[in-house]
Amino acid sequence: MIDGRLARGERTRQAVLGSAVALASVEGLEGLSLARLAQSLGVSKSGLFSHWPDKQRLQLDMVEHARNQWIEEIVRPALREPRGVRRLWAVHANRMDFYERRVLPGGCFFAAVEPEVDDHPGPVRDAIAAAKQDWVTLLGDLATRAVEMGELRPGTDAAQLAFEIQALGAAVITHTLVLRKEPSFRFARQAVLDRLRFLATDPSVLPETSP
Repeated sequence: MIDGRLARGERTRQAVLGSAVALASVEGLEGLSLARLAQSLGVSKSGLFSHWPDKQRLQLDMVEHARNQWIEEIVRPALREPRGVRRLWAVHANRMDFYERRVLPGGCFFAAVEPEVDDHPGPVRDAIAAAKQDWVTLLGDLATRAVEMGELRPGTDAAQLAFEIQALGAAVITHTLVLRKEPSFRFARQAVLDRLRFLATDPSVLPETSP
């Protein structure tokens, strides 16, 4: 009986966090209070307080939820691809799919909240910075591995390549949400694909064009 209640409580908690992350992808973190979240979900504020005694705890859990979502939707499927350049391509392609499918109404939780925390040192900023650093490190590690395997040209600057892939991914959010440029997903896919095919020792392992 107790285990059942705990399981239901955790399911409720995860559902609330999913809704909170979706809202924050549009409204940001600062405007998302427990009262605003309760109103959006149609639940009592006191019920949310039983999970999160303060706003900072809620924000930290939201960052962790968004990070786990990113891993499940983007990273983990890519890790099923062969090591090397195909895996590097997959993480970028999965990111574009995540945005294009509008898993989050604002496109990207991290892109929405980063500007808010840049000038506010503290645990929430640290958690967001750590999540982003993990992503950039992953891109660099995948690029390095592809060079070591001989799938990218010797002398390829893995850090530079990781930066380019990250920058193109970030640009998509601006173009689709602010400038309403719908072909941006296709452009960003093709730009990275062209770059990888140019650097690849065997371009035939990659598609010629993106979906």
